[in-house]
Amino acid sequence: MSEAMAKWACAVAEAELCGPLPRRWAHSQGVAQRAVGMARILGDDAQLLSSAAVLHDVGYAPRLAATGFHPLDGARFLRDIHAADERLVRLVANHSMALLEAEERGLRDVLEAKFPLLDDQLLVDGLIYCDMTTTPDGEVTSAKARLAEIVVRYGTDSLVGRFIRQAKPDILEAVGRVETALAAQPR
Repeated sequence: MSEAMAKWACAVAEAELCGPLPRRWAHSQGVAQRAVGMARILGDDAQLLSSAAVLHDVGYAPRLAATGFHPLDGARFLRDIHAADERLVRLVANHSMALLEAEERGLRDVLEAKFPLLDDQLLVDGLIYCDMTTTPDGEVTSAKARLAEIVVRYGTDSLVGRFIRQAKPDILEAVGRVETALAAQPR
């Protein structure tokens, strides 16, 4: 994926999020910045991860929220309106253990059928790492602090609270795998 694609992704995310959801836009920019830090372990896929990172929450945009499940709404928007790269769309659709939340919402079959999870573990883990180590305001944080913040923000017994508690072990494992890969690479 080219640098031009990454610039396009940033422009699309900014157009959809900056005005109506400035905090979500700040988060998306921070997630994209974390992706830049992974370039040395991703090689040719660095721009793909950067593009997915900045677009991962585009489905929160009010005009795109058809189902109310932002990974699915964002992926449909990118596929149907922008004819975006299939791997990019699948990363957005499945970011941060979205299949588990889709199950809570009764949408798992739809998500799996339309946007199957990528087989590239490093890309999947990379997007989890970038998202789960970035605060809602775009600052760097630990995955444990981010998970706790999500539970507090949404409530322990909310759908998102239940999902994030269920996903926590898998999220922490993914973040750990990325941290190990980053530590093994020279700077």
